Amino acid sequence: MKDLNDALAENEADATEAFLKSLPELAPGESFRFACHPNVPCFNACCSDLRLMLTPYDALRLRRALGISAADFINHFATRFTAPDTGFPMLQLKMRDEPRKRCPFVTPEGCKVYPDRPGACRTYPLGRATKLDEEGQVVEQFFVVREPHCRGFEEASTWDAPAWLADQDLARYNDLNDRYMRLMALARGKGAALTYKQGQMVWLAQYEPDAFQAFITRLDLFRLVEIDEERKARVLADEEASLIFGLDWLELAFFGLETGLRRKRQPMP
Repeated sequence: MKDLNDALAENEADATEAFLKSLPELAPGESFRFACHPNVPCFNACCSDLRLMLTPYDALRLRRALGISAADFINHFATRFTAPDTGFPMLQLKMRDEPRKRCPFVTPEGCKVYPDRPGACRTYPLGRATKLDEEGQVVEQFFVVREPHCRGFEEASTWDAPAWLADQDLARYNDLNDRYMRLMALARGKGAALTYKQGQMVWLAQYEPDAFQAFITRLDLFRLVEIDEERKARVLADEEASLIFGLDWLELAFFGLETGLRRKRQPMP
C-alpha cells in the first residue's frame, strides 16, 4: 500500500496513472488470491509509514467513528494541503510521531476503526484507476499491488475485482469519492486552478460538513435552488446528506451543472 499511496500523494494524474500502469492489470473476470487476518505473518505491516490520502467521505466516516467534530479530527489526525494542478483541498492522514510511523488507528489486534476505514485501505491489495468516458460515466481499471513483504497472497481465498469490492463494502466509498474526483477533473478540464476563495468553499462543503450545515442556514442557501422540504431537513440533520448537497452545490456554482440541483428560476411576470 505504501508505494501506491506515495504515488497518490503527489496528486498528479499523470504520475498516478503511470504508477498504476506499471502494475499487472486485473482483467475483467480474472482472479487473485488474498486474505488478511491476524494469523498472516505480515499482519499490520502495511499500516506504517504511509502517505494515505483521505477523501471527504473517508474523513466523515473516520470522525463519526471517533465521535469528534471535523475541526478536531483535522487538528489531531490529518494534514491539509492543496492539489497544485486544481487548487482543490486534500487531506493526508497524520502518522504517529515515532520511528515506525504507524497509523494512529492500528493496534496489535488490528485496526480499531475497521468498519469505517478509508477507501484506500479497503481497496488494497488492488489499485483502482478511473476515468470519464465521452458520456461522463466512470470507467474503472484494477491493478494488483504486490508488495514484497505481503504474505496475504499466499492465502487460499480467491477473488475477482467485483467480489473484492463487494466484500470490502466499497460501493458508497467509490460513489462519493468518484463525485469528488469528477469535480477535480472538471476543474482540470477548464485549465485553471480554483481561486483561494473557491478552494475555501470546497473545503467547507466537503471536509467540514458540520460547519457547512451552519453556513447553509446562516446564508439561507436553500433559497437559491429548487429543493423540497424533505431534502432540506435531511441536509441539515445528516452530515452525509450535507456532503452530497455540497457536491451538487459545487457542480452548480462552479460549473453550471444541474445534475443534482437546479438553480431557482424567477417566476414569469
